[in-house]
Amino acid sequence: MRYTKLFRRVFAAALALFMMMGMTGCGPKRVTNETEEITYGVDVSRYQGTIDWQEAAASGIDFAIVRIGYRDMSQGVIQEERNGRYNLQEASKAGLKLGAYFFSAAITEEEAEEEARWVAEQLKGYPITYPVAYDCEGFEDPDSRQYSLTKEQRTDIALAFLKTIEKLGYEGMFYGSKHHMEFDAYWETSRIEKKYKIWVAQYPETDFDPDGFQSSYEGVHHIWQYTEEGSVPGISQPVDLNIAYFGYDGVEPPKSDVPPEEVEPDVEILMNFTQVDEQVTAKESTNLRSAPSQGEDSQVLYTLQNGEIAQRIAVSSSGWSKLIFNGETYYAVSSYLTTDLDGTGESDDESFSDPDRDGIQTEFTPVNEKVTAKIEVNLRALPSVEHEDAEIVGQLNNGDVATRVGISDNGWSKLEYNGMTCYAVSSYLTVADEAGQAQTEAAEGEYVVQTQFVEVNELVTAKEEVNLRTLPSVEHADSEVVATIYNGDIVTRTGINKDVGWSRVEYNGQTLYCISSLLQLAE
Repeated sequence: MRYTKLFRRVFAAALALFMMMGMTGCGPKRVTNETEEITYGVDVSRYQGTIDWQEAAASGIDFAIVRIGYRDMSQGVIQEERNGRYNLQEASKAGLKLGAYFFSAAITEEEAEEEARWVAEQLKGYPITYPVAYDCEGFEDPDSRQYSLTKEQRTDIALAFLKTIEKLGYEGMFYGSKHHMEFDAYWETSRIEKKYKIWVAQYPETDFDPDGFQSSYEGVHHIWQYTEEGSVPGISQPVDLNIAYFGYDGVEPPKSDVPPEEVEPDVEILMNFTQVDEQVTAKESTNLRSAPSQGEDSQVLYTLQNGEIAQRIAVSSSGWSKLIFNGETYYAVSSYLTTDLDGTGESDDESFSDPDRDGIQTEFTPVNEKVTAKIEVNLRALPSVEHEDAEIVGQLNNGDVATRVGISDNGWSKLEYNGMTCYAVSSYLTVADEAGQAQTEAAEGEYVVQTQFVEVNELVTAKEEVNLRTLPSVEHADSEVVATIYNGDIVTRTGINKDVGWSRVEYNGQTLYCISSLLQLAE
């Protein structure tokens, strides 16, 4: 009996030492201790734009898990996340505890180990207290370099990353959706959870108070990502919100004594610029700015006059141009520029128009009819959602009657309402009867034509899941749900309408429609 007790004591001491060294038995000892407190945090990537971390921290969150990089899905090249180091830098300054994650497209264990070493090198100057997560999605897409891998192979690759990251001094964690992880559906989760923390994405269908509420995921999990549509002060875009069923009694010091280089935010973070190479001038005059924005963070550095030539090197669908002028890089509103260098100021860009307004060139066919909103629609000063002067001047609700005096072939209506001339998206309007009630809804083909899409060509996936419909509407009687795609299922987006929030996609040879806010770009 005495020897049994002695053995137990020796075993307990050895086990404690083992845990101090890390779960793999060879990681450096942590300075902080894990606690049983529940903590709340966000996970962020470039899709959240440039974040005011001081304001976010003041809202009461405890931690931030930052995407630090990813391996390109097609070429297999490791890429640094835009604003990744900036987010680590500023979130740390704001007093938040940090974690990180990497989006993997590894197809061998050696590639996964390479990813882990790259991540550790990026993180060594920052105080990483929360785990470093392995995130792997999109492997069901036939175009993915991981498509031919088996569940066992993918799991071996994930474990190779996690084992390596722990050897390098960081706690490893595996991220996945309930759909992919539960009951070992797409991963051998039962193998992973024996050694590493699990971070599950599972979004309840209705609004709820996360305090005291549990995920419906039936497996072991340590962090629950319970929404992708969270709102946090200082973060302008929807953000993932998380509950961690643990915390820490301090902050882990950086692995390196050399402080990282101070970095600035990426001014183009939320904009997709397409490269061009052409000379432009101002139609009359336009401000050249330090960033593609008219907010406080964007300084006017020069005013370009008609006749002064700049080199346009990129254009954004959000209405901005990137220019080189006198050897410096600037940004200007595209609608104020022209490629006509003869001094006339006429533009080859017909994106904004109305013959009755200076500089606006949308052609309207005269009509005279009473219209109302199908539900509600914004009324704007110009026929655009991107022009700097296209401010919202009112709102038309179902039952409110306006007179439509013009209609364009690019999806806009010109209205007379309450003594003002204004503009609205045509697909949100319908002809009203004498009582102001909406008449019969447009036929299927007409409905699609009225919803104008800006042409794009990009791969997208669902943030979690999204229905694909026959029409860009959830109310139209003929708008049927044809399919549902989940995170990791890749489709091609061919069009987007920013004012009504719909995307046009190609799926299994069909043209379908879905809500844009439920999609994200596929890596």
